[in-house]
Amino acid sequence: MADHQKIHPVLDRDVEAPHAAAEVPLVPRGASKSDGSDPPLRRTFPVMHSPPPIHKKRSCCCRCLCWIVCLLVLQVVVIAITGGIIYLVFRPKLPKYSVDQLQITQFNVSTDQSLYSTFDVSITARNPNKKIGIYYEGGSRLSVFYTRTKLCEGALPKFYQGHRNTTQLLVTLTGQTQDASGLLATLQQQQQQTGNVPLTLRVRQPVKIKLGSLKLPKIFFLVRCRLLVDSLSENNDIRIQSSSCKFRGIRL
Repeated sequence: MADHQKIHPVLDRDVEAPHAAAEVPLVPRGASKSDGSDPPLRRTFPVMHSPPPIHKKRSCCCRCLCWIVCLLVLQVVVIAITGGIIYLVFRPKLPKYSVDQLQITQFNVSTDQSLYSTFDVSITARNPNKKIGIYYEGGSRLSVFYTRTKLCEGALPKFYQGHRNTTQLLVTLTGQTQDASGLLATLQQQQQQTGNVPLTLRVRQPVKIKLGSLKLPKIFFLVRCRLLVDSLSENNDIRIQSSSCKFRGIRL
């Protein structure tokens, strides 16, 4: 019987072995393999929005500040130029005042120790301006003081004083002072020792200035007059030894 040849089958793995050795692993060396089928995790980084540059904000603020300063300077320059033109055109001068005469019609102490006073004061107001008129408005206040004690008060009448005008006014001032027994004794002692009595007349007068045909808004004249009189006697013309009136200022 003929010898049968033995055929040994060749396994496929032996044939494909060289190809398998050439394969490159998907996971690098030293890294652990994942047993599951999920894809590898990836890190997510939040998107950071950078803030606007600080120098831009500063430049905007500086620009606004510069505009404000420029506008203020311009306004000051315009006011100064306008004031200079008004001064050169109208040449304004302060009005002048004087106290010419003082008469006391009442100055006595009642049974309740109150001092009742009535003064008739003659005042002269002068407007030295050529092109400026003065409207004396209502609401003025004239007060007579001895030291810090108010003796009486009154008001000037309303009138218009034209250019280079002199106006004489007679103003009646009345008042009541509580607990005046000590005040009367001090006045008598002052008169005996010095031969005079110091008085102060304070004036707060609302006016409107007229520049040509332009009438300005209301302002207030503040005037203070210092007087030295020989006595304070009822029903007697008081001799004014000295009188000095000063223009204290203008208030809006």
